[in-house]
Amino acid sequence: MTYGGHPDQHHPQAPPGFGPPIPVPPSYGPPPPQQSAYGPPGPHGVPQPPLPAGPEFVAHDRHNSVIVDESGVALEIQGHTLEFPWAAISTVHFAPGPFGTVLMVAVAHPSGMLCECRIAARKQAVLQQWLAELGPVLHHYLANRPPAH
Repeated sequence: MTYGGHPDQHHPQAPPGFGPPIPVPPSYGPPPPQQSAYGPPGPHGVPQPPLPAGPEFVAHDRHNSVIVDESGVALEIQGHTLEFPWAAISTVHFAPGPFGTVLMVAVAHPSGMLCECRIAARKQAVLQQWLAELGPVLHHYLANRPPAH
């Protein structure tokens, strides 16, 4: 360094982080077992498929979707996703839309905020199927969630 804190032009220094490689110690013992998407081996050494986490519901159209699973409710509205964990949900309302081919789903937050999503079904039969599937899935998660603090 020269007077005034300016770098000396005659003695260049290597930037920090450069230099000889740092030796890596060898690993000892057998490699860790690889985790499989399947459960532990069952009889005859064949891996068992994973247990289902719980019921799921998925409905979507070209612009909107609703997903209900063990993590909560996710609404996608025009490319924007809102995720609500079960602890942040007061209740969930759903109903058919006014023209018989729209599913309306509303998530109520404990603060009173209400978020609604509308999913267009191509046919009235699809809407009826969604309505029949959504009720039991919501009941499963809303009835079995831990009490609010």
